Amino acid sequence: MTNARDTVLGRIRDALALAPVPGTAIPRGYRTGRTLPDDQRLALLTGRLADYKAQVHPCTSDRTAEVIAAVLAERGARRVGVPAGLDERWLAAYDGQVRRDSAAIPAPALDDLDGVVTASAVTCAETGTIFLDGSPDQGRRALSLVPDLHVCVVDLSSVEPGVPEAVARLVPERPTTLISGPSATSDIELERVEGVHGPRTLAVVIRTDV
Repeated sequence: MTNARDTVLGRIRDALALAPVPGTAIPRGYRTGRTLPDDQRLALLTGRLADYKAQVHPCTSDRTAEVIAAVLAERGARRVGVPAGLDERWLAAYDGQVRRDSAAIPAPALDDLDGVVTASAVTCAETGTIFLDGSPDQGRRALSLVPDLHVCVVDLSSVEPGVPEAVARLVPERPTTLISGPSATSDIELERVEGVHGPRTLAVVIRTDV
C-alpha cells in the first residue's frame, strides 16, 4: 500500500522518463573585475550601511581596541562573547567580561551575553553586505545571531565593489552568513520591527588602513 507521497513522486518519475528535460547551459556572464579607489569604496559602503540603520565607525587599525571599547560602553555591554580566534588585542581597552565561545556552549546560553565582537571575511560595498565564513575570528553562526548587539570589524582591504567580486573571494566549502544591517522585519501593519531574527543593533568598525 503506497502513501500519497510515493504516488506523487512516482508520477513525477514517470513523466520525466517519458519526456526527459535536455540539459540547459546557464549563462554566467556576470559583470566582474570592477574596482574602486579606497575612498569611493568606503563612501559607498558607509552609505549603504547607514541606509540599513547600522552604526558605522571608520578608524585606523591602531584605534581598533579604543573604538570597540567605546561602542560597547555606549551600549552598556558588560558581558561580551568573542570567537575563539579573535585577536585579543581588539578587546584590550574593554573593561567588561569577555567570554570565548566554543561549540560546547549551548546556543540558549548565548542569550546571557550583552553583545558579540567578530571579524569578517568579505564585504560588498554596493549592497552593504558583510560576509562571515565561520573562520576562527568569526565563529559559529549562533554567536553572531543570538546576542542583541553585534560589533563587526571590517578591513577596507576586504571590501569589494560588487557582489560577483565579493563572492569570488569566498571559499565555497565554508559556511557563509550574509549580514545586511541589523535584523529587521515588518509586522502586519508594515511597521519596522528590529531584533526579530538576529541582533537588534549592528555596529561596523571599518579599519581604513588594513
